[in-house]
Amino acid sequence: MRNRFLIDRRTCLKGLGASLALPLLETMGWADALKGKAAYKPPVRIGFMYMPHGVIMDQFWPASPESFLTAPPPALESLRPVLDQCLLMKGISGVPIAPFNGAPHALELSTWLTATLPDANRRNQINIAISADQIAANYVGGLTSLPSLELATMPQTHKENQEGLNEGYYSHCSFRSPTQAVPAEINPRNVLNRLFKSNDFSGQGRGGRGAGQSDALDRSMLDLVIGGAKDLRRTLPQNDQHKLDEYLDSVRSLERRIASIEFRQKEAALEKAGVSTRRRNDADSPPIEIRIPEGDRRSEYMQVMCDLNVLAFQTDTTRVSTYIGSTPNGVSYPELGFKDEHHSQTHHNNQGDKVGKVAAITAFNISQFAHMVKKMASLKEGDGTLLDNCIMMWGSGLEDGNKHSRENLPFIIAGKGGGSINTGRFLADTKGNQGDLLTTLLACAGVPLDRPIGIATKQITEMMVKV
Repeated sequence: MRNRFLIDRRTCLKGLGASLALPLLETMGWADALKGKAAYKPPVRIGFMYMPHGVIMDQFWPASPESFLTAPPPALESLRPVLDQCLLMKGISGVPIAPFNGAPHALELSTWLTATLPDANRRNQINIAISADQIAANYVGGLTSLPSLELATMPQTHKENQEGLNEGYYSHCSFRSPTQAVPAEINPRNVLNRLFKSNDFSGQGRGGRGAGQSDALDRSMLDLVIGGAKDLRRTLPQNDQHKLDEYLDSVRSLERRIASIEFRQKEAALEKAGVSTRRRNDADSPPIEIRIPEGDRRSEYMQVMCDLNVLAFQTDTTRVSTYIGSTPNGVSYPELGFKDEHHSQTHHNNQGDKVGKVAAITAFNISQFAHMVKKMASLKEGDGTLLDNCIMMWGSGLEDGNKHSRENLPFIIAGKGGGSINTGRFLADTKGNQGDLLTTLLACAGVPLDRPIGIATKQITEMMVKV
């Protein structure tokens, strides 16, 4: 029987700032144990997968809450085997886009994880808000080899100038800070190499540093800065609070680097001493095998990117991911039997052939998401499955591409979030907005927030397991 090294929580928290204590405490529970009895609680991972241009509503929304599991709408058919582990909510509104009414496609993706509009006074520059995935990465990213994983199907090079907005808004959903968009990787081979490289704990795969070396970063100074800034924020007017929030976000990014360095050093030292740091049960499913596709079928490409996401979560290489399945420009799906571009078909004016093509494209994209979550559901982890310990969100930044409406954004939540999300339901009359949903998902993932995300005003408690 293999000995497992158990990390003492107090030791791990020693020297860390108070703002990082809670997530570290929760995460270290995965390697903790009761005296004489092993306790195994996998961490919660959170991932986001995106499709532009909205859906055909009557083929996406279930006919009723009662029919959701037994007679799902056509768009959700591929999810039927795992619908009991999914949650749908109708009534989540998007960010109102005025004064950018002429820029629906610049804003459908850029507001999706920020729930915030760009700065109207600096339209030609990236200036929006830190995104939900990067907020999560700031809290848990230091505990994994990669703080977050950003994937995309297409290059992020779309050039258009709706309402004078920076072209980066069209093809980016992740923002490390209000002014810094996070690029996504589109080459599966590069992603696979990155995952393997990131699991090198020797210290040689990251610029040649050994376990005894680190950046000269002063943690005690950062602790004082963050603690004092939180106290100061309560006394400031709203505009100054916004400026201070941006500053805090940049400080947290630095704090994440420190946590990552310290964690890597700890693991490298343990490995050098002959102590295994593998934090998996022997009964857990082995890491999945990744096969890089050689053809040009979009489904094979998207599925391997989804598999890479599964592998990254399964091996705890990261706990935060985004996957931009497609962007608003030039996307077609020849394997569906037509070459028409997605965007052109969404302006269908209720013409049957175009409506059918949009419905087919939607079902295709959801089937790729289904491929990912069904694989997660098949992998044993702890007392359940990998999907049990994940929160996976699929969605779009528009409700209806024909009208560019945003009143009922389509979202699918898959996974129980470690027991925090009540799945197997369709909530037909949810009251909330995009920021409320993101704020709730991060709370379910155990990420403490010092302020709501974007336009949020509350948590959507009806989606959560009642305690």
